[in-house]
Amino acid sequence: MGQKLPPGPRQPSLLQGMGMWTRPLAWLEGNRARYGKRFTVHFPFTTPFVITSDPEQAKEIFTAPPDVLMPGVGSRVLLPLVGPNSVLLLDGDSHMAQRKLMLPAFHGERMERLTALVTRVTTDELETWGDGEIQLHPPFQSLTLEIILRAVFGLEPGPRLDALRDSLSKLIAYGDNPLTLLPPPEDPAALERTERIFNRVGPIKGFVDRRDEVDELLAAEIEERRSAGDEDSDDVLSMLLAARHEDGTPMSAKELRDELMTMLAAGHETTASSLAWTLSRLAREPRVLAELRSEVDSEDGGPYLTATINESLRSRPVIPNTMPRYIAKPITVGGWDYEPGPSLVANAYLIHHDPEIYPDPYTFRPERFLDIKPGTYTWIPFGGGRRRCLGSSFAILEMKVVIAELLRRFEIRATTGEPEVARRRNITIRPGNGAMVALGARERETVAA
Repeated sequence: MGQKLPPGPRQPSLLQGMGMWTRPLAWLEGNRARYGKRFTVHFPFTTPFVITSDPEQAKEIFTAPPDVLMPGVGSRVLLPLVGPNSVLLLDGDSHMAQRKLMLPAFHGERMERLTALVTRVTTDELETWGDGEIQLHPPFQSLTLEIILRAVFGLEPGPRLDALRDSLSKLIAYGDNPLTLLPPPEDPAALERTERIFNRVGPIKGFVDRRDEVDELLAAEIEERRSAGDEDSDDVLSMLLAARHEDGTPMSAKELRDELMTMLAAGHETTASSLAWTLSRLAREPRVLAELRSEVDSEDGGPYLTATINESLRSRPVIPNTMPRYIAKPITVGGWDYEPGPSLVANAYLIHHDPEIYPDPYTFRPERFLDIKPGTYTWIPFGGGRRRCLGSSFAILEMKVVIAELLRRFEIRATTGEPEVARRRNITIRPGNGAMVALGARERETVAA
């Protein structure tokens, strides 16, 4: 008989998985309303997940010893895409060593140096936009992919950039299928057989072929840059090529591939969805939009823009569940004793919509963050603890630039009175209708004034 876990829904795991996929936010809120701030859920082919929306329990989870709660094991669902060397899938000393190699590439000062690049790519993209109704999510995906390709690789427009952009876009699109959330087999031979089957038949047919295309392009770029000794540029690949392990050895080609894929796949998709949610909400919040436009017209983005982004990430954290922590050793969290086997998950969406933490949590009010910094365990769109997202500063930088440039060029309004419902894409949520808004060109004299 298994260990006693907190109560939760009793439906078969397949039905629970369908609820999580088709109604991701309503499903979470329904479970909290029935079972409280901690409940256990079961999904197909995986161990139980205990989801908590208590900030104190989130703190205990984020600060637990790395050999007790293991996020890398808990995130194995990402293995087929990012690879075994990804900083997301490593635990313990291996994770800390890899994170140490990557930290310099994401230092705040280095990220700031990329502001001009982000601005240039953004303005070039927005110049191609016209007036009328538009689904913002698809062009934001294109824009953020372009930004990260240019920032990561330092690539200029041309055939190589075009090929990588095309292959990555097709690969990432597989995330629309719920089969991408099935945990892969742990046995390497079984994993290879499973991938070979799914590559030939079924709704994710061709996934491995697309991944191989991307891998070939990444390998060619890594080899060319390494052969040229190009380690002095500000792009992320140059910094990773210059990184050295404690024994003085450089990162291997496989390590570089997996970390680049992590940044390319996760970095652009999450930021694109965050931008789509933000602009979709601003189109329905005329007071906030007017205040924000006044600020961005007079400067490059001040405290109200930062507060608006913080409020948007509170309202719609695009990864509602932070990284699952697999329980490897007995632990007590929130007064509950756990044995190895399940995973503990701090839920960002539910914490962000707790009225005890955020009064009127469904009201969009950037003023929450004007005088108060986001709490370490009450605002967790980027996770927390030693596993907090490495690219968070770059994501915020992108959002500031894109929102400011877009509002300087366009009027924006909602096309319907109803907010967009959430739909899943792999582990993220995106606007179900693509963030449909209406754009109209602003008068240049008004902007200049």
